[in-house]
Amino acid sequence: MPLPTVAVHKFSSCDGCQLALLNAGEALLQLAQRVNIVHFAEAGMLAETALVDIALVEGSINTNHDVQRIREVRANSRYLITMGACATAGGVQALRNLQDAQGWHQAIYAHPEYLDSLDTATAIAQHVKVDLELWGCPVNTQQVLQALSSLVHGATPAIPQEKVCAECKRRGNVCVLVSEGKPCLGPSTHAGCGAICPAFGRGCYGCYGPQGVIYAGIP
Repeated sequence: MPLPTVAVHKFSSCDGCQLALLNAGEALLQLAQRVNIVHFAEAGMLAETALVDIALVEGSINTNHDVQRIREVRANSRYLITMGACATAGGVQALRNLQDAQGWHQAIYAHPEYLDSLDTATAIAQHVKVDLELWGCPVNTQQVLQALSSLVHGATPAIPQEKVCAECKRRGNVCVLVSEGKPCLGPSTHAGCGAICPAFGRGCYGCYGPQGVIYAGIP
């Protein structure tokens, strides 16, 4: 019986989520024994237009070419999973949505007419159907591996439904909101990061997205 096929696609991003997956080390090698990774440019496998069972997508949509390519990825995939804040919410690039993007182009580039750049940076789900969103900046590698393992075994991926505050309690963190008055989005942010920022004395800035909005369209 052939192994399930997986592709990892990059759009506008810093590559952090792909690197997080590569840094899984032995766990990634074990995964490679259960799936056939046919496209993962960061790891040297190139087959961008291959038909696959699962497509992992990093990055936001920023150009007309991105729009065309994400539609092709969706058409070639049984399941599409977005990884990280860029793919799920637009990421840092989406800051330009608050300003006049064309005005920036005129001010910065000598020949802005050569740019293939949309006025906004948008999440993957604004262009195609997404079956599962895995938030984070970068994404939690363990969540990605668990989601892939669940799909390989025909099960629906289990995504934590608690808030970052619960993770803070388990780690024994002192609440920066209560003790220091620092702004913290932990009470309204989806868990999954292990409360990394509060553990180092800074407030959560919400990279795992609003609690309760994680979308799983996998039956």
